[in-house]
Amino acid sequence: MLDAAAQNRLPAAPGVGYKPQHFAQITTDPGAVKWLEIHAENYMGDGGRPIAQLRHLAEDFAMSVHGVGLSIGGEGPLDADHLARLKHLVSWLNPASFSEHLAWSTHDSHFYNDLLPLPYTDASLQRICDHIGQVQDTIGRRMLLENPSSYLAFTESTWSEPEFLAEISRRTGCGLLLDVNNVFVSATNLDFSPQGYIDAFPLGKVGEIHLGGHDEDQDEHGHPLLIDSHGAAVVDPVWALLDYTLAKSGPKPVLIEWDNDVPDWPVLAAEAARAATALERIPA
Repeated sequence: MLDAAAQNRLPAAPGVGYKPQHFAQITTDPGAVKWLEIHAENYMGDGGRPIAQLRHLAEDFAMSVHGVGLSIGGEGPLDADHLARLKHLVSWLNPASFSEHLAWSTHDSHFYNDLLPLPYTDASLQRICDHIGQVQDTIGRRMLLENPSSYLAFTESTWSEPEFLAEISRRTGCGLLLDVNNVFVSATNLDFSPQGYIDAFPLGKVGEIHLGGHDEDQDEHGHPLLIDSHGAAVVDPVWALLDYTLAKSGPKPVLIEWDNDVPDWPVLAAEAARAATALERIPA
């Protein structure tokens, strides 16, 4: 049973992905930042400095837990030990949000250090819904599911991505995490309109919006190829797509993700300030 009433909520304000090297500055000069996200797998231990810092931050900031290792789209069963550790983390931290990816990363006993795509078929739909139901029953709360960044499309897919995510949400009651940079990356790589994707997306189900940087490359034919790297500043076209999204959705919690080549705090704080400006332009 999901206990929605017992959960706090993320504010419709900027957040950042927390990195330990920023601990002192976040606590003394957070700027526009009102909430923090952590990766679940980094905090599944029982003690030490990381847990102590997290407990301290949770006294002042709303917290979001973002999973990267459940393999929601995998063909096999979810890892029971991983689920148990996740339940323990969520129980003591009581975050405002928990999210995972529409992707898979395990096969048999092998774990792949990547978030891999899957076809949007009736069979994968049912499997993902079953897995989400298991996660939500285990942690006792509604989760959010994130749209992926895509580099290829499956010919066997019978659902569009927005339709697929909307149906998952309808069947399971989960919310959605809209990564605007992922939309831009996928639209560039697969040659579709990012605004058209946003128009088709069930924005009423969105509990968080993510922004991040990407790398630019070319495919073997010389066409643009964007890689979702989380290792650079958000580019202007993605900021424009955020404006387009917020104008349709209304204010939402907006996270700046920067996981690789992490900059000094003032750089990350400036990105959060830009997100705050975007939110201020949207009527509440």
